[in-house]
Amino acid sequence: MIGIIGAGESGVGAAILAKKKGLIPFVTDSSEIKQKYKEVLTNYEIEWEEKQHSLDKLLQCEEIVKSPGIPNEIELIQKIKKKGIKVISEIEFAYRFSNAFHIGITGSNGKTTTSYLLYHILKKAGLKVGLAGNVGKSFAEQVANEDFEFYVLEISSFQLDDIDSFQADIGIILNITPDHLDRYAYDFEKYVDAKFRMIKNSNNKNFFIYNQDDEAIQKKLKTVDSEVQKIPFSIHEEMNNGAYIKDEKLIININNNHFDMSIHDLALQGKHNLYNSMASGIASRILDLRKELIRESLTDFQNVEHRLERVATIHGIEFINDSKATNVNSTWYALESLNKPVIWIVGGVDKGNDYSELLSLVEEKVKAIVCLGKDNSKIIEAFKGVVPILEESNSAQDAVRKSYEIGKNGEVVLLSPACASFDLFENYEDRGHQFKQAVRAL
Repeated sequence: MIGIIGAGESGVGAAILAKKKGLIPFVTDSSEIKQKYKEVLTNYEIEWEEKQHSLDKLLQCEEIVKSPGIPNEIELIQKIKKKGIKVISEIEFAYRFSNAFHIGITGSNGKTTTSYLLYHILKKAGLKVGLAGNVGKSFAEQVANEDFEFYVLEISSFQLDDIDSFQADIGIILNITPDHLDRYAYDFEKYVDAKFRMIKNSNNKNFFIYNQDDEAIQKKLKTVDSEVQKIPFSIHEEMNNGAYIKDEKLIININNNHFDMSIHDLALQGKHNLYNSMASGIASRILDLRKELIRESLTDFQNVEHRLERVATIHGIEFINDSKATNVNSTWYALESLNKPVIWIVGGVDKGNDYSELLSLVEEKVKAIVCLGKDNSKIIEAFKGVVPILEESNSAQDAVRKSYEIGKNGEVVLLSPACASFDLFENYEDRGHQFKQAVRAL
C-alpha cells in the first residue's frame, strides 16, 4: 500500500498513477476534499478519507507521497519517518514511471512565466510536451494518462525537498532570493540548498542553466561538485557559452552557434523578463530547435494570468493584476518594470518580508499605497512618511474603489501584494480574479 497525504491536484494525480501501476493507494487529507477530486478518486475505486489522518493505516504503507504544502517538521510526518517509511514528492513518484525528457525550472521568481514560455516554444516546434509540477495538470496524472516525450516542470523548493532519484535533463535556476523562510527555519542557506537539489542527480549528459548575475547562485556554485554542463545567462557580462544582452540584443552562444534578436521584439518586457527569455532560449537551443521558430515564439508569447496582467484602462488609469507576486522580490520586479506613477495595492499574509528592499523604488514610483490584508501594520510602519497616501482595505472591491478614487489619467493601479493571500482569499488566483471583477465593475 502507498499512502498519499493531501488530496489536491498532485495527490490525486499520484493516486491515479499508483492505481494504474498496480499499487494500492490510500489517500488522506486533514481538510475536506474538493468534490471534483472525490469524484475522480471514487471513479478510480481509490480508498480515501477526509478531515483526518489515520496514522495506523499510514504506518502500514511502504511509502508516502506528500503534498508539497505539508512541512516535513509536523508530528505526523515525523512519526512516519521514525518508522523508516520513505516520504517523497509527487515529482519524484511520477519521475520513476516517466521515460520522457525532463526540463526542470525553479527560482524564487519567474518560474511560472518561464515554464509557460518554454512550453509555448516546444509546443510550437511540434513536440509532444506536457506542462506540470507547480502549474498545469498533475505530473503524475499526465504520466499515467498521456504519452508525452517532453515535460516542462515548474518545481518549487518544497517539491525539491522530497526528491530522491529525480534527474532533470535540463535544470534551470532563475534566481534565489529570500522566500518561504518560515519553512527553512529562517535560514537562507537551507532554502538555497533546496533549490540546488535541482541538480542533485545530474551528470555530464545533463545541462544546468543558471543566472550568472545572482549572488546566491554564484556563491553556492563554488561549493557544488557536479559534472553537469553549466550554461550561464547574464545581462551584465558577455558569455562565451551562454546568453547575454549587448547593444539591445539578446544573444545566445552555445558551442560557437550564434543566435540573436532585438530585445524590443520580445513579448515579455522588463529587466526580469530578459532573464526568463534567455533561460528559455538557451534550453531551446540545447534541444536544437530552429532559430526562426525560437525568435517567433519569444515574440508572440502571451504571459500567464495573474503575472503583470493588464486588465483594463479606465479613464486613463491602467489596472494591472500581479496577484502572483507573493514575495518582496516579485513585487520589486513589477515596480521596476513600470514607468508611470503607481497606486500600489499590497498586503496579505507576511512571510517574514523585508520591505526595506523596496524603499528606493517606492520613493521613486509610488504615489499611494492601498493595503489589502487583515494585518497591515508592518507595511504601514515600513512606508509611512515615504508615501503621502496610505489607505487600508479588507476586500478586493474596496481596494480597487479606493485606488480608482486616488488615481488620475496616466497613472497605474498595481495589485502586487508581496504577500500570500490566505487571510482574505482562497489563493492568489482567487485574489487576482476578485481584483479583475472589481476593476470590470467600475
